[in-house]
Amino acid sequence: MNPQTGAGLLITFEGVDGSGKSTQAALFAGRLEQEGVPLLALRDPGANAISERIRALLLDRALAEMSPWSELLLYEAARAQMTGQQIIPALAEGRMVVCDRYYDSTTAYQGYGRQLDLELVRQANRIGSCGLVPDVTFLIDVEMEVVRRRLSARASAADRMEAAGLDFQDRVHQGYLQLAAAAPERVYLIPGNRPIEQIQSHIWHLFINRFQRHLNRPGEENA
Repeated sequence: MNPQTGAGLLITFEGVDGSGKSTQAALFAGRLEQEGVPLLALRDPGANAISERIRALLLDRALAEMSPWSELLLYEAARAQMTGQQIIPALAEGRMVVCDRYYDSTTAYQGYGRQLDLELVRQANRIGSCGLVPDVTFLIDVEMEVVRRRLSARASAADRMEAAGLDFQDRVHQGYLQLAAAAPERVYLIPGNRPIEQIQSHIWHLFINRFQRHLNRPGEENA
């Protein structure tokens, strides 16, 4: 729980493009809805008019000349708008916020993938997130050969980040693994080379074991 925002939880899903993390984020949000939990489901960047316009710029393949530093600052601008406009108010109301990507993506993609100075990226992340830290992050980890096949299958429709090349994606993947190793109390590394339902069951079990009290279901003990 972020103490400055109330009783809500910020739950984020991370992974390289093609990992299946968006599918898992949507399934998890749907499970919370079934449980009657007040929630807000978002994607980063996006989720409001300003952030969606920035997202369109960031993913436009016609803007190949965009510098890595411009890319970084645009991601942070979109995140700051979403955090201030939507996440902080939702957490203050005691709602759970499920976010498809958050600042770990920026560390992995711009820090490791674009090879920007990691400390400067962390400083930018603190600004873009308005100081918020996710309560828990589920990192869907898939073998890169699987990722390559999935990205290859949608190459004609790939956005600017997906089209950045295999070496870039490999650096992003390694960056994610380092993030998980550095923050095991927050980031759960979820093996993604399994059926979708098994992955979702694993995530739900981990979540319930740690946060059952936040579901406010009377008569049930902590798992």
